[in-house]
Amino acid sequence: MNIIKAIFQNYWNPYVALVLAGIFSAIYFGITGTVWAVTGEFTRLGGHVLQFFGVDISDWAYFDLVHMQGSSFSRSDGWIVWGMFIGALMMVLFSNNFKIRIPKQKRRLVQGLVGGVIAGFGARLAMGCNLAAFFTGVPQFSFHSWIFIVATGIGTYLGAKITKTKWWKGKPSLTKGSKNPSAEKNRKIQPYVGGIIVLMYIGLILFFFITGKSLLGIAAIFGAIFGILIERGQICFTSAFRDLWLTGRGVMAKAIIIAMAVSSVITLFVIVYYGMEPITQIASMGTFIGGLLFGLGIVLASSCETGMMYRLMEGQILYLVVFVGNIIGVTALAYAWDHLGAYNILVAGGSRINLTAAIGPVGAIIATLLMLLIAYIIIVICEKRYYKTYKLKNRKEDYIGTDKSAG
Repeated sequence: MNIIKAIFQNYWNPYVALVLAGIFSAIYFGITGTVWAVTGEFTRLGGHVLQFFGVDISDWAYFDLVHMQGSSFSRSDGWIVWGMFIGALMMVLFSNNFKIRIPKQKRRLVQGLVGGVIAGFGARLAMGCNLAAFFTGVPQFSFHSWIFIVATGIGTYLGAKITKTKWWKGKPSLTKGSKNPSAEKNRKIQPYVGGIIVLMYIGLILFFFITGKSLLGIAAIFGAIFGILIERGQICFTSAFRDLWLTGRGVMAKAIIIAMAVSSVITLFVIVYYGMEPITQIASMGTFIGGLLFGLGIVLASSCETGMMYRLMEGQILYLVVFVGNIIGVTALAYAWDHLGAYNILVAGGSRINLTAAIGPVGAIIATLLMLLIAYIIIVICEKRYYKTYKLKNRKEDYIGTDKSAG
């Protein structure tokens, strides 16, 4: 009973969830030669939406770059995304945590849409989001990931400053809580619904393997695993940065760094032992600007892509709006890529730099672990500085209060 509670009712330690995610992402790369990513498929979804409405996208260079062949349900990248949604939904239902939630402040819907658009645009300009240009990009030893991380940090800092302003927050909306007996009854049947979904999903995976579509089956399995891990660990890269800037809390950020270190070691073994080619993206000014916009956007939207996915499965309507914003943003970038000259202006001057090729496998892992260690130390320093400032502020306020009472 305690094991069931620990798995399905309690959220998992983020260190455990993220390290497991890092290990499974390395294994997925070893099996398929591709990485755990989502916004590339978001871009293809945007292209399919345009095609549905009769828009000719045959001359859009970005859609050629991301390969539009087939549908989202016939691509492995598609089943990574849908598997994540389904895996997260399973755990939400098993933990009785599904509930339709609508923001009390309607401005939050507008903010979520705007933030989602900015984040989606930035992610694809940088050729990846918090996964392909960050969490799975670093273990691939692609130098563009480090540019993206620095830029994302700056963007989230600016976003945190904006969200603290009164004009962004608006007036708080308070409502009296109430108990809904029918809602409680519905919550009791959620685990049974989750069980049905699990059986149906297993049937789908078996169908893929039986019909010779093993790559789709593998993607569906790993997609569900990633969905389970992000939901149980409440993995959100937005909170990793935002919590550090606003509250000095670096737990999620430190967990991400440790997980990337573990994943980097395993990925390097896969690259060297199996002779696989690491996935490398262009490092350019577009990477920096894209990361900056992505960081800003995820804070304005209150969620990155992974956080959006499991929160949407919890029934939070805000994140449906964020998802729509992401699709709009990535599609806008696909148009701007060649039609507005984004590629020529921001990306064409860059180059693909992989640390394994530049300084060798040993040098690559040493450099990567060293950079991750430096990032970890910086987070610890930020935590200590915040708490030191917080304590001094409280002492000052206590002294002022005592002085006034004495007078």
